[in-house]
Amino acid sequence: MAQYTPLIDQTADGADKPDSAVVRDALGVGVAVGLSGFAFGVTSAGSGLGVLQTCALSLLVFTGASQFALVGALAAGGNPFTAAAGAFFLGVRNAFYGLRLSQMLALPRALRPFAAQWVIDETTAVTLAQPNRRAARLGFTVTGLSLYLLWNLTTLLGVLGARAIGDTRAWGLDAAGPAVFLALLAPMLKTATERAVAALAVLLGLGLLPVLPAGVPVLAAALAAPLALLAEGRRKGRGRKEQTGSEEEER
Repeated sequence: MAQYTPLIDQTADGADKPDSAVVRDALGVGVAVGLSGFAFGVTSAGSGLGVLQTCALSLLVFTGASQFALVGALAAGGNPFTAAAGAFFLGVRNAFYGLRLSQMLALPRALRPFAAQWVIDETTAVTLAQPNRRAARLGFTVTGLSLYLLWNLTTLLGVLGARAIGDTRAWGLDAAGPAVFLALLAPMLKTATERAVAALAVLLGLGLLPVLPAGVPVLAAALAAPLALLAEGRRKGRGRKEQTGSEEEER
């Protein structure tokens, strides 16, 4: 087992990142993503949830993809338990983020339950980009605080605005949530395998939508990752065999 070496207070080459740069980067992420809480508020209102229910989701769940999955399944008429299961499985990734961040941040035990609420994609990305523990803690705190406050504020504004204008589908606002989610996801698909997983997930989700209850296609789409990785492993295995065969022929 590899031994974990904790972060020290400066990088290997002695260079530190200014606090102002860390705060700037963290605020940029917090503001950019926090504004999409408006789309969640609109989507939640369109699915039939009330103001208190919608705000409670953002306050207590606070993981955008899971929230969108939950209200999307409910809007499609899905069973609440199925919708909650889909949201749960999407949120499981945050537990793995927490394992890494707990080593980087090394927070006191009393603060860990509160910090766990902010362990999401964006805070993890900002924290991992920092060169030392001090910058990691600052980046995590600023990103988490700004994103949490702005996400909840825009969620409230979104649900109140949706209720004021009536039927969100008549304005096309029911598509705002999926559009925002796709806009955040697309830049992350950098490798061929990642793009294959995303494409297969879309095919599974849309293909099973007419034949399975609402919310279940989301769970089935999770099979895209192991299927794509299995195909990738077989492809690499065949490549190694062909390479070995060519080397033997040359000998």
